[in-house]
Amino acid sequence: MLTRRTNPFTLSLASLGCALALTLPLSAHGNAQPAVVKTAGAPDMSQADFDASKQIYFERCAGCHGVLRKGATGKPLTPDITQARGQAYLEALITYGSPAGMPNWGTSNALTKAQISSMATFIQHTAPTPPEWGMAETLKTWKVLVKPEDRPKKQLNHLNLQNLFSVTLRDDGKIALVDGDTKQIVKLIDTGYAVHISRISASGRYLLVIGRDAKIDMIDLWPAEPTKVAEIKVGIEARSVETSKFKGYEDKYTIAGSYWPPQFTLMDGETLEPKQIVSTRGMTVDKQEYHPEPRVAAIIASHEWPEFIVNVKETGKVMLVNYQDIKNLTITTIDAAPFLHDGGWDSTHRYFLTAANNSNKVAVIDSKARTLAALVDVGKTPHPGRGANFIHPTYGPVWATSHLGDGGISVIGTDPIKHPQYAWKQVETLKGQGGGSLFIKTHPNSHHLYVDTTLNPDAKLSQSVAVFDINQLDKGYTVLPIAEYSGIKQGALRVVQPEYNKAGDEVWFSVWNGQTEESALVVIDDKTLKLKQVIKDKRLITPTGKFNVYNTQHDIY
Repeated sequence: MLTRRTNPFTLSLASLGCALALTLPLSAHGNAQPAVVKTAGAPDMSQADFDASKQIYFERCAGCHGVLRKGATGKPLTPDITQARGQAYLEALITYGSPAGMPNWGTSNALTKAQISSMATFIQHTAPTPPEWGMAETLKTWKVLVKPEDRPKKQLNHLNLQNLFSVTLRDDGKIALVDGDTKQIVKLIDTGYAVHISRISASGRYLLVIGRDAKIDMIDLWPAEPTKVAEIKVGIEARSVETSKFKGYEDKYTIAGSYWPPQFTLMDGETLEPKQIVSTRGMTVDKQEYHPEPRVAAIIASHEWPEFIVNVKETGKVMLVNYQDIKNLTITTIDAAPFLHDGGWDSTHRYFLTAANNSNKVAVIDSKARTLAALVDVGKTPHPGRGANFIHPTYGPVWATSHLGDGGISVIGTDPIKHPQYAWKQVETLKGQGGGSLFIKTHPNSHHLYVDTTLNPDAKLSQSVAVFDINQLDKGYTVLPIAEYSGIKQGALRVVQPEYNKAGDEVWFSVWNGQTEESALVVIDDKTLKLKQVIKDKRLITPTGKFNVYNTQHDIY
C-alpha cells in the first residue's frame, strides 16, 4: 500500500486561495471541532481527509494530471470538469481505470475503497497551489557528504560497474544496486520518494537519481562500496536529471528539471552546488497563451554541442541550454508541440525524438543544426521511455514508440541520408497487446523488440509483455507471462520496463507489487526468450525502473 511521508504540499491556509475556505465550528463548550474544507459545488471534506488525499495525489496522480490538475499526459481534473462528472463516476474511474492508460487503482488494490471515495471528493475541490522554491530554499537542502578531494582516485571495489543495475524501489524511497553478473543486491541506498530515473555521468563514475519529491542523490561508484557523496532538493516535485557529456565538459555540470515550481536548476557536476535556476513559465506554442505550470519533463545531454536539451511539457517548447558560460546563459528555444514528455536519441545520437503525448505526435530535434526536423503524427498518447532503435528490413534505421492510449507501436524512419524517402515519417504501425504501455526496448545486439503494457486495466496484459522479432515483424508478437514466471501468486503484479544488460543477451523486468507484498525481478534470455532467473529478496520493495550503467551512460537503446 501507500507509504506515508512528510507531505511536500503542506500549505498555509492563506495559500489555498479564496475559492477554498476552512471552517472551524465550535461546540457549546467552546471546543474546536475538526476543520472542514469547503469548495462551492464539491462535497465537504474533513481537513484530515483532504490532507491525506493531497498526499495520494502527489504520489500517484500529479505526474500525469499536473500539480494544478490542468492535465498533460492525463486529462484535466479541474473542479468544473470533475464536479460535472459526479462522485459515483469518479469513484468508478479511479477504481477500474481505462484502456487509455488510467491505472485501475481499486481493482489492483493500490487504493482502498475509502481512499478512492476521498480522492473522488478531493478532485472536485479547488487544487491547492504549492509554494515557490528558489535559491534560498535549494541551498538549505544542499549537502556535500564527501568532498571531491576526499574521494578515491581510482575504483576501489571489484564490481563490474558497466553491468551494474540501479533499480528503483519506488514506494520504499530507495534504490537497489544489483550486480548484473551475480544477480545479487550490492547495496541499498536511501533516496528521495519514488525515484523516477537514474542517470550516469559521462565518466561512468557517478550515479545520479532523482525522486518525485525533487531530491537528487549523487552516488560515487568507486569507493570500496558505492557511497552517496552529495544531495540536494531542487523543488517540490521533479522527474529529470542529467549530466554534461560534450567533450571537455564531462561530469562538469548537472541539470535537474522540476515539475513544481516549473523550472530547471544547473549545478556543479561534482558537488551539486546550485549555480542557476531558470523558470520555464511562458506562452504555449499552439494558442500563444500564458501557462502557469509548464513542467520540465525529459532532459538529455547533447553530443553535438555543450548543451542540455530540455523538454518543457505544457508549453510544447524544447530549450537548448548552452552551458559554456552559465553566468551568461544562452538558451535556444524550439517550438514543437504540447505536451512534451519523454524520448531518446536516434542511433546516430544526432536526432532527439520526443513524445508530445497529448498532441499524438513525436517531435524530432536536430541537435547539430539546433532546429526542429519534423513533427510526426503517431498513435494515441505516445510514451516511449527512451524509445527503441533498430534496422527495419524494409525502411532501414528506425525508432519506435509504444502508446498509453492504444495498442499500436509507431515506427519512424530516422535515416535522412540513405533512406530520405522514409525519414521522419511513420512508416509502419505494429499491433501490440493493448494500451497502457510505458516502455519499449531493444538493443544493438538483439533482434527482439519488447513492449510492456503496465497500465492496462486487464491483468493478463499488465502482467505480461509482447516480444517482436525485428526480422519478422509481419508475424506479430510472442507473449511472455513475466508475472507468472516470478512465481508470485498475489497482488497486482504489474510488469514494467524491459532493460538489457551490457552484452544485450539478457532482458530484465520488474514485477511490481504493493509495498507489503512480494515483488521480484525477472531475467529473460534474449536469444531463447526463456526464463533465465528470478531475483527475489525481501528488500526488493516495489521495484520499477532499472538502469544498466553502461547502456544508460552511452545512450544505448
